[in-house]
Amino acid sequence: MGQRKIRVAVVFGGRSTEHAVSCASAGLILSAIDHDRYEVVPVGIAADGRWVLTSGDPARLALSSGSVPSVESVAVAGAEITPRTGPGSVLQVSSPDSVPRDLGAVDVVLPLLHGAYGEDGTLQGLLEMTGTRYVGAGVFASAAGMDKEYMKLLFAARGLPVGRYVVVRDRDWRPPGPDSVTAVTPERKRVLDDIAELGWPVFVKPARGGSSIGTTRVPDPGELEEAIEVAREHDPKVLVEAAVPGIEIECAVLEGMAGGPPEASVPAQVLVGGDSEFYDFQAKYLEADTAMAIPPPIPADAIAEVRRLACAAFDALSCEGLARVDFFYTPDGKIVLNEINTMPGMTSASAFPMMWEATGLPLPELMDRIIQTALGKRPGLR
Repeated sequence: MGQRKIRVAVVFGGRSTEHAVSCASAGLILSAIDHDRYEVVPVGIAADGRWVLTSGDPARLALSSGSVPSVESVAVAGAEITPRTGPGSVLQVSSPDSVPRDLGAVDVVLPLLHGAYGEDGTLQGLLEMTGTRYVGAGVFASAAGMDKEYMKLLFAARGLPVGRYVVVRDRDWRPPGPDSVTAVTPERKRVLDDIAELGWPVFVKPARGGSSIGTTRVPDPGELEEAIEVAREHDPKVLVEAAVPGIEIECAVLEGMAGGPPEASVPAQVLVGGDSEFYDFQAKYLEADTAMAIPPPIPADAIAEVRRLACAAFDALSCEGLARVDFFYTPDGKIVLNEINTMPGMTSASAFPMMWEATGLPLPELMDRIIQTALGKRPGLR
């Protein structure tokens, strides 16, 4: 009798605006995971929050300009899932007019969720409540990594080089009252004055968003308020960042083996394709000529410093498992830390698997390491 396979629940989709990206990440992982070693249970979270059993066919989860994947399109009819609390990490399937049945225990959850309600500590907290081992950052690191304000505060507290920014809070931008839409209050004026001191252009983005959804490059004051309102459609808290000249550099990080320090991949330069002014959603996932230069065309000592800073950023938030850290490299050779992603994209166009491939860790081995790292952790509070 052969050895029992490790049961992995691959959870994807979710309620955030990055639903399609999460589905595409699941598609790549489902095609790359070692099915001789792992029994995969594909679990989708629909846009309305329902947990459902889904097809495990990776081809149905591809993201392209003509195809936007969703959990609904691959859901198994009438098979909703509920994670049951208590020992055993059991998933329960319920169907209309039937008694709930156990799908069985899972050994570990791989939460391929991007953005709010999944990458932000909410799902991680639920998994800890159910005593389930899971891949990636814990509750605090996930929440801090999602909220760009507190992420940057923690980076700065560790002495890491971050760019200048202004936080636009809901109470300062649109205070309560019948004239709140048009009123220029002292708080709103202060915010606008602070943003003006950043210089132009600026980048306006949801403070707790990702995949550049809701992000706008603003060249002058005349377009600022509209850009803030676009970002506010996704998050009542908005971040306005000073533009940093130079090239965009990314670096992938893995938790160290056997309690060792984190390890960084060979970095990559983002080569933005199409007509995009910056690395937006279209350029990231839909432009065929967007590419990565691995390694980036910067001096060897700068590459070494990017890798060091990526590990320092990982430690600053107490990250676990994996992360991707994004930087700017300026014309005068400075490295500016932009942000960290605690569950980076895993699509065919994503830098994270490409960088580890270039470092000597192809995707099947990469996923094996990530899963084994999670299995080595104790369930519940870490």
